[in-house]
Formats: sequence, structure tokens, C-alpha cells
Amino acid sequence: MCHVIVTCRSMLWTLLSIVVAFAELIAFMSADWLIGKAKSRGGGGGGAGPAEPPHPTLGIYARCIRNPGVQQVQRETLCGPYAESFGEIASGFWQATAIFLAVGIFILCTVALVSVFTMCVQSIMKKSIFNVCGLLQGIAGLFLILGLILYPAGWGCQKAVGYCGPYASAYKPGDCSLGWAFYTAIGGTVLTFICAVFSAQAEIATSSDKVQEEIEEGKNLICLL
Repeated sequence: MCHVIVTCRSMLWTLLSIVVAFAELIAFMSADWLIGKAKSRGGGGGGAGPAEPPHPTLGIYARCIRNPGVQQVQRETLCGPYAESFGEIASGFWQATAIFLAVGIFILCTVALVSVFTMCVQSIMKKSIFNVCGLLQGIAGLFLILGLILYPAGWGCQKAVGYCGPYASAYKPGDCSLGWAFYTAIGGTVLTFICAVFSAQAEIATSSDKVQEEIEEGKNLICLL
């Protein structure tokens, strides 16, 4: 029989696990890792002056550039992958980053999926799901750290130099600034380790004496603060 156990700490851990997985996935897919200088088309603007031109952005495998006017679309920028295959990613360091981040994100997404079922199933083969998930989140965090450390080493590649100017080199972004995706990935990595630590608190909350008393009384839905 399934005993649905809901506590504040376990629910908070579940929500954080889901948020972290989505945050890392969105950051990985985004082109807003490096923000280049805006390049004007030239030519004058009218009246109130020309609007600020859009900034080109470059991600691990994607980019956003000014619409050259060839495609008949109204958007000022066009976004999409610049690499059609893994081997076309601009730098070997970025290829390594993509691998480490992909592995970390896969683990986080798996944990996020499993965390939803921890309200009903707290252990498998006498192993606490919370403890196992916390361990996996710690491992995922290590993969994310490795990816984020290697990423700036690729700023000297030809693709990055084209966006950031000739002064761009390893760990020096040149004329570029860091975009929200990079900071989101860092924040998600910090939250990943917080989730790993918090999983132990979720385990304690769901295995407390109060929960065991409720189970012995035959209750199937147990909600505790």
C-alpha cells in the first residue's frame, strides 16, 4: 500500500530539484552566454535618432545575429544553432563543456522526475531515495563545475574572436560581456549542491517518529509541516 507522505522539507526539495533542472537546461540551450558589441548598419536614422542596434550573442552551440535582410521576417535578430553537428562546435573546450553540462543536466532531470514520486515511495531495495538522489545531485554538480571551468578557456577560439574582438582569449572575453545564461548556469550549479544537502533534511522529515505514528494508525495521506 502506498503511503503518500508530504512534508514542507520534502516538497521544497522536490520543487528546487525541478527548478534547478529546468534552469540548467534552459541555460544550456540559450545563445546568451557571450554578448558582443552592437554593430550598426550605418546610415542615418530619422527624427528621434537611430535605435540602438541589437547585440549579437553566442552560446555553446547557438548564436543570435542581426537579420541580414535576406529572410522576409520582421525580427531584427535571427537565432539558431551555428553548429549542425557536435564536431562543428567552435572550440574543443566548448565541446568538453557541452559533454559535462549534458551529463549533469541529464542526471538533474532524472532526479527531478524521481523526486515527484518520493511522496509515495521513499526507498528502493532498502536504500533511501532521498539519499540516493542527493548523491546524484552532488555528482551532477561536479559535472556542471567542470563544464563551467572549461567554458571560458574557449574564448580564444576563432568564433568567439569574431564576436568579441581580437583581444578575446582564454578566460578573457575581450569586448564581450557575459550573458544571463552563464550566470543562470552558475546559479543553478550552486542550487544543485544546496539540493544535495537539503535531500538529507527531506529524508529526516519523511522518516520522523511522527510520520511512523501516522503510518501505524493506518493513514494513507500524511501531511506534516
